[in-house]
Amino acid sequence: MEPPNLYPVKLYVYDLSKGLARRLSPIMLGKQLEGIWHTSIVVHKDEFFFGSGGISSCPPGGTLLGPPDSVVDVGSTEVTEEIFLEYLSSLGESLFRNEVAQFLTGRKIPSYITDLPSEVLSTPFGQALRPLLDSIQIQPPGGSSVGRPNGQS
Repeated sequence: MEPPNLYPVKLYVYDLSKGLARRLSPIMLGKQLEGIWHTSIVVHKDEFFFGSGGISSCPPGGTLLGPPDSVVDVGSTEVTEEIFLEYLSSLGESLFRNEVAQFLTGRKIPSYITDLPSEVLSTPFGQALRPLLDSIQIQPPGGSSVGRPNGQS
């Protein structure tokens, strides 16, 4: 029996605040935040992310956020592109954030990244940032939506 193909899986991590959280959080929150993280998964030569249009993909580093602030090696997967795309079309946002890395590699995204949004958004500082965060466009022109057409579920 042939060994299965292994595809590398990477987590691209972006600081949506572009360094502002790091500078302002000690004053605004009384504690240090390194960033306000947006993450995407890079696998099968594409970057997959959750944006205003749902789950989308583009070439790695091709979102409007520019190059990632850091790249985390999550491991590798035997999941083929076909199975992965089928799986993605069945997911919503909250599941997407936490489950994609686990689905592909069996490993979760580090909690310092996934726990941050709720932690920050529950503060007055977070509430003030919310409209800004909600308005950030990530999807590049020509990026493609993954999943059901016309947003039908």
